[in-house]
Amino acid sequence: MSYIKVSNIKLNIDSTNEDAIKKALDKVGLKDAKNIEIIKLSIDARKKPDIKKIYTVGFETDKDIASKDGVVVLNEKPSYKYEITGEEPLSKRPIVIGFGPAGMFASYLLAINGYKPIIIERGGRVEDRVRSVEKFWETNDLDFESNVQFGEGGAGTFSDGKLNTGNKDRGNRIKFVLDTFVKFGANEEIKYDFKPHMGTDVLTELVRHMREDIEAHGGQFFFDTKVIDITKDDVISVKTEDITFEADIVVLAVGNAARDTFEMLTSNGFDIEAKPFAVGFRIEHKQKDINKNQYGFEDNRLGAAPYKLVYHSDSGRTIYSFCMCPGGYVVNSSSEDNRLVVNGMSYSERDGENANSAIVCSVTPDDFNGSGPLAGLDFQRKIESNAYEEGTGKIPVQKLIDLKQGVETTGLGAITPNTKGEYKLSNLSNVLPADIIDAIIEGINYFGNIIDGFDDDDVVLSAVESRTSSPVRIVRNDNLQSNISGIYPAGEGAGYAGGIVSSAVDGIRVFEKIIEKYKPF
Repeated sequence: MSYIKVSNIKLNIDSTNEDAIKKALDKVGLKDAKNIEIIKLSIDARKKPDIKKIYTVGFETDKDIASKDGVVVLNEKPSYKYEITGEEPLSKRPIVIGFGPAGMFASYLLAINGYKPIIIERGGRVEDRVRSVEKFWETNDLDFESNVQFGEGGAGTFSDGKLNTGNKDRGNRIKFVLDTFVKFGANEEIKYDFKPHMGTDVLTELVRHMREDIEAHGGQFFFDTKVIDITKDDVISVKTEDITFEADIVVLAVGNAARDTFEMLTSNGFDIEAKPFAVGFRIEHKQKDINKNQYGFEDNRLGAAPYKLVYHSDSGRTIYSFCMCPGGYVVNSSSEDNRLVVNGMSYSERDGENANSAIVCSVTPDDFNGSGPLAGLDFQRKIESNAYEEGTGKIPVQKLIDLKQGVETTGLGAITPNTKGEYKLSNLSNVLPADIIDAIIEGINYFGNIIDGFDDDDVVLSAVESRTSSPVRIVRNDNLQSNISGIYPAGEGAGYAGGIVSSAVDGIRVFEKIIEKYKPF
C-alpha cells in the first residue's frame, strides 16, 4: 500500500473538496482510493478576479503509481512516531507547571504513555476562567490569577486560536498537534487550511476535553495553585502556597506573563537571559474593506480575509503585523494591578465587523534602559502602566490621524472599536517611546501602499500590545534541561516558541527528551 500526494490542483473558488479529490484521482488514473484526505488548501488571489483554490490531496492505494510532476509516492502515510527508550526509573511522578499549549502536549503524551504527570496551574479550570474573564470585561474587576493570561489553556485560549506557524514539520509533530486538536473537538479544516484557526469558543471546549482525557490516563490536576518556589537538593522541590511537591523531573511550561515566576527563578540561580521581542498597538479596519482588498469582494464567501505585513525601516527596526484576527475583537488582556495590555480574539465564525491586528515594532535589550535578565520585563511593565494611566483603567483608543499629530482623540470617524472591555478615547503618544511610535507610523504608511485604506485617518489604534513573546529565555542545554538538572523549560514563556502550535511542538520535544532517559511507571 503506497501513500500518494497530488499537489497543485487548481480550481475555481466555488469548487468543493469533492471536486479536488476527483481531479486528484483523475490525474493518477484512479476511480477510487483508500483513506482519502485533503492535505492542504490555499488561496491564490494574485490575479483578481480570477481567484483560485489550490489543493493538495492524499490517499492510499495498492495500485502501481509513478511519481511525476505534482505527484509524490511515499511508502507510507506520514505520521508522528516516537519510541520510549529510557531505562532510568522515576521515583516520583513528573510535574508539569503550566497548562498552556506546551504544558498541554507534554502532559498529554506523558499521560497516555503511563508517566502519570501532576499538572499545576495557577489559574482556574477553563469553564471557571471564562466566567472570571467575562466578569472582568463587564466590570473591570480583575482576577490576578485567573484571567486572559493565566488559567487552563494558556493565553492562546482567548485569542483567534491561530495555528499557522513558520516552523517546518520535521518529524510530523505539527501534524500530530492538529490531529490531536481535531480529536478533542476542533473542525477537520484546521488540518489543511492555509491559515488554520479554531476560535475562542472552540478552544475552551477543546481544552476541557483534553484535560479529561489526561485525567482518564492517570494525570492529576491542581488548579488555582500558584508555584512560589522551585529548588533542588536531592530531589526537586516545587512549593505552592498550600502544598510542596517533590519530583525527579519538572516541565516548566509557564506563559510569558509569569513575571513573578521569572523573578523567583532568577533569585534561585536559574540561568536566564533577556531576549528581543516586539511592542506596539492593535489596529482596526472594517473587515469588508480587508476582504475587498485581498479577494476583490466584500463578502465572506472565502471566509474573513487575513493579511500579513512586514516593513524594515531605515532606522533598522522591523515593523510587522502580529496575531491578525479577521472579524475579531480587541480584548483587555491585563493580568497585573494598574497595568493594561491588549490582545486580539476571534470566535470560530470570525463574523465581527472589524478586522484587527497588532502592528508591532521590534525592541532589543538596547531599548530597555537597564541591564540584567529581567530588563525587558521591566520595560513591558512601564509601558503597560502608561497604557493603564492613559485609559484610566480602560483600553486607550486613538484615531491614526491623531496619533500622527500627537493629539488626543475626541471623536471617532468611520470605525468604531470592537472591544471586549471598555475603551476610552486617548492619546497613545503617552504610552510608547517616541522613536518606537515614529517607526510604527512609518510602517503603517508603508502598509497603506499594500492594502488600500490601511493608513486612512479614521483607522483606530488601541494600546498596548506588549506580550508578543517572552521577554526572557530560560537557558537550556542540548537535552532541553536548564542549568538546574531535571527541570525542562518549555514553550513560549521559556523563550522557545511564539504561538499555539510552536509552543505545543516544544512541549512534544521536551516529552521526547524525557522518554529518552526515563521509563514509565
